[in-house]
This record gives sequence, structure tokens and C-alpha cells, in this order.
Amino acid sequence: MAAASSNARTGGQILVDQLRIHGVERAFCVPGESYLAALDAFHDATDIQLVVCRQEGGVAMMAEATGKLTGRPGIGFVTRGPGATNASAGVHIAHQDSTPMVLFIGQVAREQMDREAFQEIDYRRMFGQMSKWVAQIERADRIPEYVSRAFYTATSGRPGPVVLALPEDMLVEQAYVSDAGPYRPHRAAPAPQDMREFQMMLSRAERPLAIVGGGDWDPAAVANFEQFARNFDLPVGAAFRSQSHFDNRLKEYVGDIGVGVNPKLAQRVRDADLILAIGARLGEATTGGYTLLEAPRPAQKLIHIYPDPEELGRVYQPDLPIAAGMGPFTSAAAQLEPVGEATWADWRAAARADYEEAIQPLPIPGDVQLAEIVCWLRNTLPDDTILTTGAGNYAGWVNKNYQFRQYRTLIGPTSGSMGYGVPAAVAAKIAYPSRTVISFAGDGCFLMNGQEFATAVMYDLPIIIMVVNNGVYGTIKMYQASAYPDRYPATSLVNPDFAALARAYGGHGETVTRTDEFQPAFERARASGKPAIIEIQVDPDAISPRTTITKLRDAAIDTG
Repeated sequence: MAAASSNARTGGQILVDQLRIHGVERAFCVPGESYLAALDAFHDATDIQLVVCRQEGGVAMMAEATGKLTGRPGIGFVTRGPGATNASAGVHIAHQDSTPMVLFIGQVAREQMDREAFQEIDYRRMFGQMSKWVAQIERADRIPEYVSRAFYTATSGRPGPVVLALPEDMLVEQAYVSDAGPYRPHRAAPAPQDMREFQMMLSRAERPLAIVGGGDWDPAAVANFEQFARNFDLPVGAAFRSQSHFDNRLKEYVGDIGVGVNPKLAQRVRDADLILAIGARLGEATTGGYTLLEAPRPAQKLIHIYPDPEELGRVYQPDLPIAAGMGPFTSAAAQLEPVGEATWADWRAAARADYEEAIQPLPIPGDVQLAEIVCWLRNTLPDDTILTTGAGNYAGWVNKNYQFRQYRTLIGPTSGSMGYGVPAAVAAKIAYPSRTVISFAGDGCFLMNGQEFATAVMYDLPIIIMVVNNGVYGTIKMYQASAYPDRYPATSLVNPDFAALARAYGGHGETVTRTDEFQPAFERARASGKPAIIEIQVDPDAISPRTTITKLRDAAIDTG
């Protein structure tokens, strides 16, 4: 532990000093009077970039995206009451996506608590179910302890969000206190006997299939797992929105197992005799609503590797549970050698052939062929391009037709939260200014946090946002077409001119109404050097890469 400060510091100064010690490079905020002393301390913390956002949902989503991209806790500051409730969407994303994050919330003064003071909320009750730990710092001299615990908690086991409430009078309180040392991330390693059993179970399989996903990865772990998959000629699928956990160009990659999964790949999951879940929780989206694997005892043999032992056996009983971090596990797996000759070469090759067939563009109604646009981007963009998405059916074309080549080049919410893509793109461009950053957003999705385009303009971040505009809340209308054909209340939208909106913010705007207009529009947007919006007008009948509203409606009517 560092030596005690020889000078008294305010709680705000102590707090910001801890962030510096723990290696924080930037924090996202909407300013609030409830944490003025912390804001004042940032004035002197020139080594920490304070990014000012336009709404607290954007703050939390940018912090969460930063945690995804870097593996280190993303940091957000919001004010009490409405600020905290706005930020809750980002905390929920961090929880379901297993992302390290620390959210600091201003709080009423201690003497006013439990009186329903102005904007008072008990955050321990509010965030208890959606965070790994939530606490309130009552004394300035305990700030180093609380912040140190927050960083360790956010990064240990299954990563996730931590919420700390900051009473405003505590932040102006002065204290002499020693600083904590920097946190040191730690990961459990697999036991040697577990790796031997893992190796033997795999050697006895005839139709194995690996599913990679989760939040406890880094580029080295990805490279080690790719080496292991090559050594064993192992077919590898990606859990929901985890496609960039494995180079899609490798012959071992067989596709994404999530919303809109290729039916052939879904059947292959059912037909496998061994599932290797590597870092993936095997949640609802990855298991087709818990149908591809039966709970609690799957028909397939199951090896589940996960960093938090509390997750093992939570839904599915594994034949071999291994509590280990992805780094230590993949390092050990890369050193394994096949026992005997693998018998599943044809199984892997057939799965790869199905994948290569599935990524070919399929026609959709209308003058804009979204699959062709995504394929053009796939063949044009640099390997390290970061794509962000929110939630909506438009993301299906990204999942199906794009190929991800490097880790964390896909940043999307497995929680299914709309409004994520724009703030995530802002965070990505700040973290990696030299890389191309593209965001896909539906028209409904964009308008939930599209105001963060102003943040991109303010910080001169040349992101390119593709607003896929079909004039409806498409995912909901898709479900309506199947359940209540010809009855579509609450899903039609009246939208602004998104290209004009971009120009009004000070960015670059384009509108695409035909497929052949996209390439020149994209090149003009990229050449502008400004944050840009490309509005892509899509026929509302084109609801997914494989079907239409009309087909779903007709099928529902035919089945009665």
C-alpha cells in the first residue's frame, strides 16, 4: 500500500486519485451537483480524460463498451435520482454481458437520507439484482478500500458491474488516508486432472462442437483457443454476439449460435455428442430458448468451462465442470495433443460448408439489398474495424453476412438492449482512434440514444452510423405477424430525415434508397472526416435475412 498522504484531501480528490492508481484512462459522465467535488478533482487529473455525454444511458453504455473493448473496468459518473435511473440500462447490459464496469452515482447528503430528499434513492436496493456489488461510501477515509474492492469485484470470476453511491457531503469531507495499490486481476487455472479428463472426453467424441463466448477473454486467449481448435480440427460456433471471439475465416469456424441461427447449425447442436461451452453461459439466446440443450441434463455430453464456479450447473449439469479463467484454460488447451486420430473431419467440414453457404447474400424485397451492402463492407473494411450494434432485426444481416477476423471487433449487447450501438461506437473510437468504427442501428434503436452523435461531433470522432430505416419497430412487428396476423398496433414509426439530422449536429449525412448508391455514399462519408450517418431505407416487409412479414403472416393464417 502506498504511504499515507501528508496532506488532507477531500473525498473527491481521494476518489480521483484512486482511479489514477488503478490505471483509469478515461471516465464518462453527465455532470450533476451531487458530485461536484469529484468533478472539481477531475480538473487537476489531466491524465484522465473526462468524456461528457448527453444522457446517462449513454454514459453507462459507453463505460460498458469500454469494459468490453479493454477488459478493464469502464468508468461512469452520473447524478442521483433520474441520472441513476437513466444509467440503469447500461448497468443491466454489463450484468448480462459479463462486462467489468464501475458506476459512481452522486447521492444526497448523509444527514438528509431516509427522508425522501430531493432525488433520493437507495441504490443498494435499486441495483442489487443487476450488479455484482453495490455500496455507499459513508466516510472519505474509506474511499481507497471501497474503490479497490470495486475493481477487484468487477474483474474477478464472472466480470460484471459494480455501483458505488457517493453522498455529496462525504465528497467534500477532508481526510488523511493511505492510497490503495493498483488492483491485480487474477484468474483461476484449471487443475491438471481436469485437463486430462477434458482431453480424454474429446478423444472419445464423434461429433464434438465448441461454443465460445462470454466476457473473460483477451486477444492472447483467443489466439490460444484458435491454436487448440486447429490442433484438434474442432468445429467452433460462437455464442450470441460473440462472433469476434474466433476468426471467422478459419476452417474450424462454423457460424453464430444465437438469434436467427442457421437451422442447419441448430440441428448440428442437437446432433452433437459433445458440447464444449468455453466461456459461454449458455443463455436463452444461445440455446434457442433452452431447447437446443435440454435442462437440467442435456442429451449431449457437456463440458462447461467458466470463470465463476457459481455459474457451473446453474441451468445445465455438465459432465465435466471446470472453473477457470479463459486465459489460463486456453493456455493449457493450446498445449494439448489429440489422443489417437480424430474421427470428426467430415463432421467439421460439413459444418463449415453449411456456414459458407449461409453467409451468401439472399435477396429481400425492395430496392436496397442489405446483405449485399454488408458483404461489400466485409470485403472492404480493414480486419481491425470495430462494428457496434444495438438490438433489432437489422442486426441479423451483420450476424449472418459479415466475417469477424479479430477479437472484440463486434460490440453488441447480449442483453438485447436497444440504443446501444451509437454510444458504443463513440466509446470504441475514443479507445482506438486509429481504427475504423462502424455502427449499425435501426431507426427505432438509433432514436433511443442517437443524441450521443452530438458527443461524437464534440470530440471530433469520425464514426459512421448506418441507420437501417424501415419505419417500424421491426422485431415486434415480426412477432405480431406470427401471433396476430394483420394486427400491428404500436409498431409504426414516423422518422426524421436522418441525413439532415446528421448535418444539423455538425456531421456528414447521406441517404441510400438503392443498393448501388451505398458504396459512393460510404466513401463520401469516410472522406468527410466527420461523424457521419448513412440512412439506408429498407422495405418494411424485409424483416430478416431469411423471411418477410408477408411470409410470416401467410404462414400464421394457414396454420389457423
